[in-house]
Amino acid sequence: MSQTRVAPAGARDAHAVCRLGDRGAAVFDLRVALTSTGDAEAAGARPDQSIDPLVFDLPVQQAVRAFQQRRGLVADGVVGPETARALAAARWRLGDRILAHIPGHLLHGDDVADLQSRLLGLGLGPDRVDAVFGPRTEAAVRDFQRGIGLPGDGIVGPDTLRGLAGLRRAVRGGNPHALRERETLRRAGRSLVGRTILLDPGHGGPDLGCVANGVVEADLVLDLARRVEGRLLAQGVDVLFSRIHGDGGDETVRSALANDLAADLVISLHCDAAAQAQASGIATYYYGTDRFGAWSVVGEHLADLIQRELVARTGMIDCRSHARSWTLLQRTEMPAVRVEVGHVSNPTDAARLSDPALRDVMAEAIVVAIQRLYLGDEDSVRTGVFRLAELRSFMADLAG
Repeated sequence: MSQTRVAPAGARDAHAVCRLGDRGAAVFDLRVALTSTGDAEAAGARPDQSIDPLVFDLPVQQAVRAFQQRRGLVADGVVGPETARALAAARWRLGDRILAHIPGHLLHGDDVADLQSRLLGLGLGPDRVDAVFGPRTEAAVRDFQRGIGLPGDGIVGPDTLRGLAGLRRAVRGGNPHALRERETLRRAGRSLVGRTILLDPGHGGPDLGCVANGVVEADLVLDLARRVEGRLLAQGVDVLFSRIHGDGGDETVRSALANDLAADLVISLHCDAAAQAQASGIATYYYGTDRFGAWSVVGEHLADLIQRELVARTGMIDCRSHARSWTLLQRTEMPAVRVEVGHVSNPTDAARLSDPALRDVMAEAIVVAIQRLYLGDEDSVRTGVFRLAELRSFMADLAG
């Protein structure tokens, strides 16, 4: 039975969008932030006597793009909520401040990510590098402190930092988080029965997402999610939703919902849009950034499976799978994938997405890809040929 739950509406990110041509104190603060990350100097965006430091000019745009590229964000040169959060995180280095778990006001930053990476390298938790000092990070710090003879208070101060500096990495032979993810997947077994999957139809409420060529993103992806839900239910999956009719909150709220419900996977559904009408095709995204070795290997594999199944079944343009550090992908404790099912700004994509039959094909592709994730080494069937009825028979043969 489906347990359809909706996230409480969360406050939207307060950061205003800042782009080329803007001026004001916010641009000056942006220049300061980009200087601290080293991107401003490389792009010639540092304020001097011949430049108005309050103007968002081309060098600032280039610096923003350089920063976005390094952080696994869309390199559009626009400072939106995701870029603003990343800039705020980048200001902190491990040792700059005392770190502790503060319920309701979780600390977030590169210093936390560095701490998590070091703890994982020592064979301790948390389960992943998400740059958020939550209860699992606190528990890992307590374990570390007790292991070196310090009081296990979970607070990262000077003594704990000195202890970290004096120890070497204990986990060898690969990324610790990747090893844990692979082992968790292996132990999960091959069947989908009893799994919990959170479907996240993007946007909602007053936020319609991309609107073009008669297609409203928020409505279309909700319809697609319903079609995925029906097929997952038939496989014995417990399906949860981040939203149904209203606003599911921002990505921080949606990732917290997934964590609270202990979902096994998160599938976030979106449409894309571009200034150029000829841009088209399907793309998938997973959590990955070279910073601190943060990478979801299971998320990457699932994104690739979904991408290949969708492209093979629909014949749409293959825009491939990409690593990103977007909030929903980063802050979920389980593998999460974002699927951009087409460009509503492209007339051909929009016309095809408007066809319910295509959305049925997409829903089947997504569900088959999820099942193939759990098959592991047993998955030897060519992409795009499985049908759900055949998949059930295949699983029965494996069980027999």
